[in-house]
Amino acid sequence: MGSMSIWHWLIVLALVLLLFGSGRLSAVMGDAAKGIKAFKKGMAEDDGPPARLPEANPAPVAPAPAAHASPAADPLASAPPYDSRPR
Repeated sequence: MGSMSIWHWLIVLALVLLLFGSGRLSAVMGDAAKGIKAFKKGMAEDDGPPARLPEANPAPVAPAPAAHASPAADPLASAPPYDSRPR
């Protein structure tokens, strides 16, 4: 019961042919063959020299100056966390 016999596969094939028709099925298979040929051609063209990569060392960027604010100037710095309230 767990495996499919030849009769099951023939019924499935007949249903696929009824749903898609033989013309539609051959068109799909032709498109798949064209895709495989294009893939093979792309892989064959990949054997050439690698493309030149952009410069790895861009111009250095100066860091932004840090703001030196005292903790007393920031009202949220000394505020208790939200979850520390008694319930």
